[in-house]
Amino acid sequence: QETLLGQIKEILKEKGYGGLDVDFEYIWPELGAAYAAFVDRLRRELNPLGCSVLVALAPKTFAGQRGLLYEAHDYAALGRAANGVLLMTYEWGYAYGPPMAIAPLPQVEAVVRYAVTEIPTWKIQLGIPNYGYDWTLPYEPGRRAVTLGNEEAVRLAAQVGAEIQFDPVSQAPTFQYQTAGTIHQVWFEDARSSYAKFRLAAEKGLQGVGLWNLMRPAPQTYLVLHGGFEIEVMR
Repeated sequence: QETLLGQIKEILKEKGYGGLDVDFEYIWPELGAAYAAFVDRLRRELNPLGCSVLVALAPKTFAGQRGLLYEAHDYAALGRAANGVLLMTYEWGYAYGPPMAIAPLPQVEAVVRYAVTEIPTWKIQLGIPNYGYDWTLPYEPGRRAVTLGNEEAVRLAAQVGAEIQFDPVSQAPTFQYQTAGTIHQVWFEDARSSYAKFRLAAEKGLQGVGLWNLMRPAPQTYLVLHGGFEIEVMR
């Protein structure tokens, strides 16, 4: 911890960053308390330097949720330890899983409902995915889907002549296409799916949203944000 903390302070100072995002995943359950104590230490050491500490949380829907991804992420303890949290409300549809929406709205809502019982709403940011996946059908466990950006997905649909459908349950766009005799299923995010999650964050009084990640163009998402929400530039 001493070595890591020293390196973190050096990088924050060198880059002029305003804070730190802590994303430790697949922690052994018995280390949950130690992890929360570590985040608390980071906050106590970095806040006096003008830096905030945000911790990313696995998308839990109840306290005793089983699984290595979830068990050491104690929402209440980490919510107290950090200045804020980012709910990683994405990856229901993931690279090695079966085709489905990346962040189906009902599942996202379930995480938010639990989170607000453990953490003050003014500390919570809702994670928004900025990507999609292209699965080969029929789905075979272990076969990796291709990651693509939302804008890339729209271009692909136009190139192959596929009609984009909008699933009313998951509140997400999807389409199928065929190439070289192989059928593909694509799920991604657009203005409608992003707005549904932005609206959820606003209705629940959350601190805001966080996009994962900003390395791909997302003009639809940005237009929705600028059109109806206040954008805060972190300095």
